[in-house]
Amino acid sequence: MIEFITIATFNFPHEITILKTILDYKGIQYLFLNENLISINPMATIAYGGIQLKVHPNDKEEVKEILDNLNTNLDIV
Repeated sequence: MIEFITIATFNFPHEITILKTILDYKGIQYLFLNENLISINPMATIAYGGIQLKVHPNDKEEVKEILDNLNTNLDIV
């Protein structure tokens, strides 16, 4: 886990739900740092620095592409 790098930061646990499913489907190893702490106390998200998505550097570009697609192509009716 020492080799993992932070690729994105989220404020609340509900923001990572879809992303977790996609990363699992693609077989990408990841870690959401501070997820449990912020789930228990959402108001402390700023104090803990948010929920940090950490991935292996080899997966960096693929995860960035996934994040870009989620930010631009997520159409909610």
